[in-house]
Amino acid sequence: MEYKKKEDFCIKGVGGSPGIVIGKAQPIDRGKADMFFTYRLIDEVEVSLEEERFKSAVKESKDQCLSVKKNIIRQNAKDVVYIIDAHLMILDDKMLIEETLNKIKEEKINAEWALEITLQKLRSVFKEIDDEYLSERRSDIDYVAKRILRNLVGKRHDSISGLKEKVIVVAHDLSPGDTAQMSKETIIGFVTDIGGKTSHTAIMARALEIPAVVGSERITQEVNIGDQLIVDGTTGIVIINPSKAILNEYLEKKRIYESLEKELFKYRDLPAQTIDGYRIKVVANIELVEEIPSVLEHGAEGIGLYRTEFLYLNRKELPSEEEHFKTYKRVIEQLHPCSTTIRTLDIGGDKFSSNLQLAKEMNPALGLRAIRFCLKEVDIFKTQLKAILRASSFGKVKVMFPMISGVSEILQTKEILEEVKFELKAKGIPFDPDIEIGIMIEIPSAVTMADILAKEVDFFSIGTNDLIQYSLAIDRVNEHVGYLYEPLHPAVLRVIKHVVECGHNEGIRVGMCGEMAGEPIYIPILLGLHLDELSMNALSVLGVKEIVCAVTLKESKELLDNIMEFTTASEIRSFVKNEMIKRFPILFAGLKEIE
Repeated sequence: MEYKKKEDFCIKGVGGSPGIVIGKAQPIDRGKADMFFTYRLIDEVEVSLEEERFKSAVKESKDQCLSVKKNIIRQNAKDVVYIIDAHLMILDDKMLIEETLNKIKEEKINAEWALEITLQKLRSVFKEIDDEYLSERRSDIDYVAKRILRNLVGKRHDSISGLKEKVIVVAHDLSPGDTAQMSKETIIGFVTDIGGKTSHTAIMARALEIPAVVGSERITQEVNIGDQLIVDGTTGIVIINPSKAILNEYLEKKRIYESLEKELFKYRDLPAQTIDGYRIKVVANIELVEEIPSVLEHGAEGIGLYRTEFLYLNRKELPSEEEHFKTYKRVIEQLHPCSTTIRTLDIGGDKFSSNLQLAKEMNPALGLRAIRFCLKEVDIFKTQLKAILRASSFGKVKVMFPMISGVSEILQTKEILEEVKFELKAKGIPFDPDIEIGIMIEIPSAVTMADILAKEVDFFSIGTNDLIQYSLAIDRVNEHVGYLYEPLHPAVLRVIKHVVECGHNEGIRVGMCGEMAGEPIYIPILLGLHLDELSMNALSVLGVKEIVCAVTLKESKELLDNIMEFTTASEIRSFVKNEMIKRFPILFAGLKEIE
C-alpha cells in the first residue's frame, strides 16, 4: 500500500532548545517496538543458559559503549565522555545486573522478562523524585536497558554519528550518548516522543545549540523517513510536510529569528543596565561543566546556580572530596574572574543510586531532602563543603543552601561550615575565609521569616520553581493541576516583593534563579520588583539583556504598580502581554502562539 504523506500536520511538544529548522526527517530507532520477544518460564536446566545469555548481552553493551567513547575522543569532544562513563557505570550497577540475574534464577523466567521487571522497579524509584531535573535521569537507565535488550534479541543499534546529510533526527528518545555524538554539520535539529526541558537530552541540545522539541508524545508514529519537517524549538511546534504557504510563513519566521539572534550578540559584552541607569546582574544556571562555553558565549556575568546533584547519580559509591574538588575547580577556573554560586546537594538520600539505605517516603517532595538530608548526614555534607571551600582559593565562589525553612536550619548549617573551615585551616589547606553564603527562598515559611533570615546570610536567591508550587499548593508536573502553576499569580508577586524588601532592609542582595527569571515577558516586572540578579539558562541571557537595556526602571515600577492592583493572574497576564507586544512588537510577535 502506497504511503500517503500527511500535510500541514501539527504536533505540539515541549521546546527543548530554541531556534527554527526546516529539513528532512531521519527516524532513528531508539524504542522497543521492533524488539519482538516473549515472556516465558524456563526449566532449571535453562537457568544457566539464560544467565550466560544476559551476561553476554551486558558485555556486548559495554563493548558498544566503549566504542562510542573512543569515537567521541577521536572527534575531540572529551568534555562529554563522562556521559558514556555514566552508562558504563549503570552496566555495572548491582541493582540492574544482579537483580536481573536473581530474577532469572529465582523465578525461572527468561532474561528479557527478568530485565523488564528490574527496569520497572528502577523506574518506580525515579518516578517518585520530585525534582524535575533529577527525575529525568531515568532516561539514562532506560537507554542502557534498551541497549541490553537489543543485544539479547540480536537487533542492530543505529549509530547517530554515521549520518551523511543534513537531517532532523526523529526518535522515541535520545540518550545523552547520542547527543554527545551529534554533529551540527549533519544534524540540524531533533524531535523526541518523551523528555522535558530539564532532560539530559534537552540540556545537551541547548549546550550544542541545536533546535529541539521534546515530549511530543507521538512524533515517531506520525513521521516517515524523508518527510519534510518544520521544528520550532522555541514554541515546541513541529509541522509535518508543510504546505507552501506554511513553509513560506516559517521561512520568514526563521529569517526574523536568526536576524534577532545575530542582533542580540551586540549585548554579549554589555552590562544589563536600564536606560535610566539601574544595573541588574544577569547570570546563568548550569548542571554540567560542558555548559560553560555556552555561558561565556552568551555573555552571562557568572553562574548564579550551579546544581551539583549530577555528581551523585548513577553510581554505587558517593563521590569523594577530591572528585567534588576537581569538578568545582574546573568550573571556577573557566568562569574566572566571574563568580560561581554553588548550591549544595538538593536531593533526598532515598534517591541515590548508592549504598545509602534510607526509608522510602510517601511524599519525598516534603520529606528528608536538601538541607534536611545534609543536616542529618553531616559527613556527606562536610565532604561537599570541604571541596567547595578548597575550590574557593581558585576564584570567586559563593555557597548557597537549598530548602531552608527557618532560622534554626541556617544556624546549624553555618556551625557545620565553621567546623569545616577550622579543619581545613588546621591542615594548612587554603580557602576563602570570607566566602559568601546564601540561601534559596523557596518555602513559604522562609518567606514569612525572610526579615530574620536576612540577618544571617549574605544573599537570597528566590527559587520560583518550588516557591510557586508550594505557595499555590499545586504539583507543577501533574497534568490535572499544572495549569494552576502561574508565576503571575498576585500571591506570587506579593511573595517576591516581600522577600526583596526584607533582603534590602538588611543590606543584602536578592536574586532569582527559577525559570521565571529567564522569561522575557517577566523582565520589566522583575526590574520593578528591584531584584539585584537574575539567573537563567545561558540561551536566555542575551534576550533578557536586550529588554533590560531597552526599558527604564521608572516605567518598570509603573508597570508593577499597575498590575499589583489586579486580583487575578489572567488579568495580569493579559495586561503584561499587551504591554510587551506594544513595547517590543517584533520580539513578541509570536507571543500568542507560544502561549
